[in-house]
Amino acid sequence: MKNIYNPLHTAEILNRMEHLNPNSKPQWGTMNAAQMLAHCSAFQDIPMGNAFPPRDWLGRFIGRFVRSILFNDKPLPTGVPTISTIRILDDRDFETEKEILKQKILTFQSNGPEKCSSYPHPFFGKFTPEQWGKGIYKHLDHHLKQFSV
Repeated sequence: MKNIYNPLHTAEILNRMEHLNPNSKPQWGTMNAAQMLAHCSAFQDIPMGNAFPPRDWLGRFIGRFVRSILFNDKPLPTGVPTISTIRILDDRDFETEKEILKQKILTFQSNGPEKCSSYPHPFFGKFTPEQWGKGIYKHLDHHLKQFSV
């Protein structure tokens, strides 16, 4: 399974991001491309130790039982609800959000697993650094596929 800690997998994600543009249309969901980039950036803040969203009540009950969807080679399903604290509803500047996300991805990858936060995922709960690496890759892949890249 691909992992954002792997430099080749990071390069693949960054290359795919270059194929996005402000007018890219989603295949599902309501976010535009700039909002999607801001959402992915906000998600990235959790394992980087920059954000501490509360655990979701439903996630406390079923999160650990369904978390395997992040750690296999199957694509994430479309229409999965977004964590409310990182749902982006306001307008954003595409180029700014793209650069912020790129820098966060590169920083996380270069910091390595030893600097990954132990703060739990708001829905799925506690992850190891290796699980965060796989989950981040899969989350970014999901949203890039959302915009056909």
